[in-house]
Amino acid sequence: MLMPYSFEPHRDFAVQLDREDDLKGFRSYFHIPENTIYMDGNSLGLVSKRAEESALRVLKEWKDHAIRGWMSGDKPWFYLPEEIGKKCAAIVGAEKEEVIMTGSTTVNIHSLVGTFYQPRGSRTRIIADELNFPSDIYALKGQIQIRGLDPSKELILIKSRDGRCLDEDAIAAAMTPETALVFLPSVLFRSGQLLDMAFLTREAHRKGICIGFDCCHSAGVVPHRFSEWDLDFAVWCSYKYMNGGPGSPAFLYINKRHFDKTPLLAGWYGCEKNRQFDMRIDFDHSRSAGGWQISTQGMLSAAPVESALDIILEAGMDKIREKSKKITSYLAYLVDAYLSKDPYHFKIGTPLDPEKRSGHIALEHETEAVRIGKALLDHHIIPDFRPPNILRLAPVPLYNTYLEVFETVQALKKIMDTKAYASYSQERGTIS
Repeated sequence: MLMPYSFEPHRDFAVQLDREDDLKGFRSYFHIPENTIYMDGNSLGLVSKRAEESALRVLKEWKDHAIRGWMSGDKPWFYLPEEIGKKCAAIVGAEKEEVIMTGSTTVNIHSLVGTFYQPRGSRTRIIADELNFPSDIYALKGQIQIRGLDPSKELILIKSRDGRCLDEDAIAAAMTPETALVFLPSVLFRSGQLLDMAFLTREAHRKGICIGFDCCHSAGVVPHRFSEWDLDFAVWCSYKYMNGGPGSPAFLYINKRHFDKTPLLAGWYGCEKNRQFDMRIDFDHSRSAGGWQISTQGMLSAAPVESALDIILEAGMDKIREKSKKITSYLAYLVDAYLSKDPYHFKIGTPLDPEKRSGHIALEHETEAVRIGKALLDHHIIPDFRPPNILRLAPVPLYNTYLEVFETVQALKKIMDTKAYASYSQERGTIS
């Protein structure tokens, strides 16, 4: 297997890797569930102690200042989405005014696709992919229907050869003169494949097509260069690798070339800030990413995001990415060493080249993935399951250790050796 690192398969080596880890001190910044190995940070990041303090700060501001909190205090609520957007811009490689914290990922998809999807003449199609997160596809179909068109004809879903990954050359080849917009994930949520966003953007622009990305599974764990790559737009959440909290606000990026476009899903929070309370019926939107805000931002949900981003900035995206590549490679190495052969039969459905994956490993088991996942939970190890047969394991650079990875693989081996999974139902839980 492709492996740019040199590993050894015993416990002492994991301890040594932790001792040498440049980011080991950041684990103490987080509340780690007691007696638990948490491998689900690609679904919901852990709460940091700073984020907890930020939430309590805003709650106190509400108690002390009431409505005056919008403009009083060290961090007036009225400007907080812009200020947090500036911090996030540094993480995704954008200019400060190109990023705003607002809404949710799917609402932002509707908003930006509503702006950039302008079917005219023969250019009516949207290119997406069959492996994308379903909510994105629902939104794209809805935007096509709003224009009175047929999604079965106008939404082109790129096929996967193996059900795991996509071929970027095939995506580029599908960008025909009939294409009005391309919208893709930066990372495939099941397999963890990281797409070459720079290449795909160049190909789209070469053919006169706008392109946007859903970066939920890469923001905060993979360094990006949105402005340098010249993306037209992007969306992402803050509750995965950015550790902003359950249902925390999302972000959107608008390339400054497009600031004069009209946000079609308009709302008063997108007005120029100094005119927002003029209450004019004509919408004069901010000539920045802030113009695509729709509704008033909830401050209690926004506050933890700010401090969570501060931790990422302190650690540095390059160091986060390097540990992510190494610790996921270590996980893949241990799976190959302990679990790939008879009688275990685990497979890795994630690209083995660390440059071509994000922050999780898709561990496949043909028949027992659901029950193995349940057994892991009773061993105090938290993964998640994605159909049809995938356990996603995400060792997050800021708070997971190499020893935890080693112990997770040993727990999997024990579960298989003892057939502990056999006592569980094959029925998937409501949330998995």
